[in-house]
Parts: sequence; structure tokens; C-alpha cells
Amino acid sequence: MTATGQARDCGVPAPGGTAKLGGRPVARIGFGAMQLAREGVPRDGALTILRRAVRAGVNHIDAAHFYGSTNALIRDALAPYNGDLVLVTKVGAARNADGEFRPGQRPRQLREQVEANLATLGVARLGVVNLRRLDAPPGLIAEGDQKVGLDDQLGELSALRDAGKIGAIGLSNVSVGQLRQALPAGIACVQNSYSVLDRSAEPVLALCRAHDVAWVPFFPLGGALPNRPKAAGHPVVASIAAGMSATPAQVALAWLLAHYDRTLLIPGTSDPAHLAENLAAGSLRLAPESVTALDELACPAA
Repeated sequence: MTATGQARDCGVPAPGGTAKLGGRPVARIGFGAMQLAREGVPRDGALTILRRAVRAGVNHIDAAHFYGSTNALIRDALAPYNGDLVLVTKVGAARNADGEFRPGQRPRQLREQVEANLATLGVARLGVVNLRRLDAPPGLIAEGDQKVGLDDQLGELSALRDAGKIGAIGLSNVSVGQLRQALPAGIACVQNSYSVLDRSAEPVLALCRAHDVAWVPFFPLGGALPNRPKAAGHPVVASIAAGMSATPAQVALAWLLAHYDRTLLIPGTSDPAHLAENLAAGSLRLAPESVTALDELACPAA
């Protein structure tokens, strides 16, 4: 169903063009909602920016129940949902009563998290559910009974997919070996840390290319965690941006789109001007010599 005043403007091109996610076409620049749950973001402002993103052509929104209030904000801003909107969520973690993150890797916990996402988003089916593995940084590391076999997790998610509660299964923070192990289950996308400066996940991306799996990089500009290189602060990125009357962040995002045609970006913000800047990166076309210069910037893994 389409919500009055909240539907995508059909005259607006999809930001960055389109690519398939879980068998459905989505704009290559979507929206990551995690930041909207941060302290200090006014509720009205969060609702407004979600509606603005959808009207601008975004139809891929990434969230998770364990982020906090994001699912409720999405529901309040956009329900009843436009039929082409793909809601993507993540499982593998939860929050304690005091709000601290904790692992939630066991199959039963994954099922509970899927049900929580369905309830808080107000839907009967989730477009894509990404399994966040906790084997390696960044973030939580699974220990004890939270060290669960990938096949057991995929079995639970596949059962939920068969039951119609999940449209497609994705992976987050995985190795090449884990992706190869998971491919027979049918993997729609992979979310790994990746940017023009940090390409430690390049082997995972290469396997995605080989199997036509969508690539959804997180930390696409770097700098979200200490000791990670900041793409927008690199002099080569800044120089190319100045020559194009663009921002360094736009150049870094445009490089990601050019690097693999099934890359989907989910930059998040609570600032309307920043949203417009992110979406405009989809129209940026880098000269071949700029692509070459950016290709040569990869730093060793942080």
C-alpha cells in the first residue's frame, strides 16, 4: 500500500540508478536509519528525514530492532508502506535492560529478533534479514554459548524464509570462507566494512562479484571507529572533489558505486542537507583518471 504524501515521486530518478536486492530493484543509494536512534535527534526531525528520503527516490531502508527506536520511527513515518519499499533489518545482537548491546547469535534468539523486527516495523514480512556474525571486529565478539555454527543459524533463517517471514537472507561482517559456506542457502547481499581507503574485505567482494551477490559496505567513508582512515580527509579524494565542484564524501561514495555495479549504499544522517549531498553522489561520474587515482589509495587493514 502507498501512504498519502509518503510515496516515492515517480518522476524522480532512483538515486544512483537501480540494482537488485533480494530479487527486487532498489535505488543504489538507500538510507541507513541507525543514526536516527541517537540521543539528541528530535523525533519530528527523524520522521521528516525518512519521508524526505522516500520522496527523493530511496526505496531501501536499513535498520534493526536492536538499534533502538529506529523501527518505530520508520513505521510512524512511512506506514502504510509503499509497495516498492524494501525494509532491511539485522539480527545477531540484542540489548540488555540498561541499553547495552549483547550478542544474540543462537538460532532461537535469531527467531526472536526476527519476530521483534516484524512487530516494531508493523509488517508481516521483512524484505531482507542480515545475519551479523560476531567472529571478528568491529564491535561485539561472540564468546561461550554465543559461538554458534553458521549452518545452524542459516537453517533457522531459511525456515523463517520458507514460512514467509523473510524475503531474503544477507550476511554481515563475514569472511570469504563464511560467505562460500553460506552461498548454497541463497545469499542476497553482504554487508562488510569497506571504503576507498580500507579494502581489507576485497576478497569477500570478489566472491560477491563471482556469484552476483549485492554488496552493501558499512563505514563507506571510514572514520566511524578510532584508527580507521577517513576517506573525506584524504588529499587525493579532496583534490578530485575540488575539481568536480563536489564534496570529498560524494567522491568517496561515487567511487564505491563505480567499483561494482551491484554496490548498494546506505549512508545515514539526520541532517536534510547531508541527505541531499549523499543522494547527489549518485549522479557523480568520475573521470577514468580519477578512478585510477582512487583505486591506488587502498590502505592496509586497520
